[in-house]
Amino acid sequence: MPKHQFSSLIGRTDREGKTFMRMLDGKAVTYEDLREGSARYANALRLLGVKVGDRVAVQVEKSVDAVLLYAACLRAGIVYLPLNVAYTMAELDYFIEDAEPALVVCRPQSIGAMRTLCAKRSVAACESLDDLGGGSLAELAASQDVRFSDALCEEQDLAAILYTSGTTGRSKGAMLSYGNLASNAKVLSQYWGFREADILIHALPIFHTHGLFVAINVTLFAGSSMIFMPKFELDLILAALPEATVLMGVPTFYARLLQSSALDRERCAGMRLFVSGSAPLLADTHKQWQARTGHAILERYGMTETNMISSNPLEGERIAGSVGFPLPGVELRIADPATGKPLPQGEIGVIEVRGPNVFKGYWRNPEKTAMEFRDDGFFITGDLGTIDKKGYVQIVGRGKDLIITGGYNVYPKEIETEIDNLEGIFESAVVGVPHSDFGEGIVAAVVMQPGHAVTEAAILTKLKTTLAGYKIPKRVFFVPELPRNTMGKVRKETLRNDFSEVFSV
Repeated sequence: MPKHQFSSLIGRTDREGKTFMRMLDGKAVTYEDLREGSARYANALRLLGVKVGDRVAVQVEKSVDAVLLYAACLRAGIVYLPLNVAYTMAELDYFIEDAEPALVVCRPQSIGAMRTLCAKRSVAACESLDDLGGGSLAELAASQDVRFSDALCEEQDLAAILYTSGTTGRSKGAMLSYGNLASNAKVLSQYWGFREADILIHALPIFHTHGLFVAINVTLFAGSSMIFMPKFELDLILAALPEATVLMGVPTFYARLLQSSALDRERCAGMRLFVSGSAPLLADTHKQWQARTGHAILERYGMTETNMISSNPLEGERIAGSVGFPLPGVELRIADPATGKPLPQGEIGVIEVRGPNVFKGYWRNPEKTAMEFRDDGFFITGDLGTIDKKGYVQIVGRGKDLIITGGYNVYPKEIETEIDNLEGIFESAVVGVPHSDFGEGIVAAVVMQPGHAVTEAAILTKLKTTLAGYKIPKRVFFVPELPRNTMGKVRKETLRNDFSEVFSV
């Protein structure tokens, strides 16, 4: 793959005048605007002392300027580190300490607290950026040149770090290279038939793989356009469907759209593709969607560490409950979790993958990196799956305790630690159970210390001060003791069964 392929896409002059992003107010950002705007931000980063290979941590609202900043980092050889806008200062402290960024970019309302944190962690620069094109970084960029000499980045050079938690211990920074991002975006744009005439509804967040690397990078590769929305809003999505050709979403999008009587075949007549990912899509949602719109949702499978791994076909049968075939260039096998020995077709085992899409490893964590790879280079996903006679991959469970709620990854250990630290709490266990809207709803089983009286409301109120909103349990139940096996390990499968119908009423 040629050097700085993203830079060549961003800087192409044959796309000038073509719309890259259109906002809800009708304003448009052309590919020329993308080239010039990203150059201004790249020059601003250089002026702030950010060098090739440095990290820039970004916690800002979704906006045009946030995309320009991302593009600027790609052009300048700077490692982009997006952070969920829901993270609290307590959570950000760890990420900033671990990543050691040269610059932190935050929302203007957070600049005071963020600069205090940056001073504590010896971060050289801290600037602000809002969702309307304001903030100190935007002001600096506005005065910069619209020309920029792109860094010469090789495939193996680091392009981004995305933090992904584990069931135990601290969050880990997944290191993604230019080659990882470029190879996956190129394959997806071809596999899903993207063309310049496509118009994608972009209502996803841009701090994780789906909204950032899949939606934006695929659009760049195809030279297509996006209707750029701050977030998912039912009425706005419905209004945009007649103007668009593609929607990328999480299962929650489709479940909520199905609740509207305005969703019908006529409204979706101009659409050619609906893509779902980031969480399992219920078979019933798949069936209802096809009956209502005439379209079969295309479900795919990916991870922060691997980008996209597999997809149902563009042409051919899309099977509910399946994530389709391995993407071109991606090797996928089902293996014995303990030995890594490949298992025969039809057997259930751990999904392992190898290919140009797979990340370089975990940031400054060679021990964890070594644990997650087999000797022959296959990455151990931790997801349990099988391959049927037709070659379709099906995910049947997870070897880890990961909860996916509304498309967000939540790891129980982090929540359990916060609950266990509360006064009057002896211990806790957190699980995900079926939820019609979010895919999985978070439930906490809590054991109180003798003589203490703690309420569900008190626990939830306290958690809101230390955890992002999507990590807060939807229900807290008090139990006399946690179920355990003979080795003393909490039997979370028992808890999942006990609370499986909590949200079905």
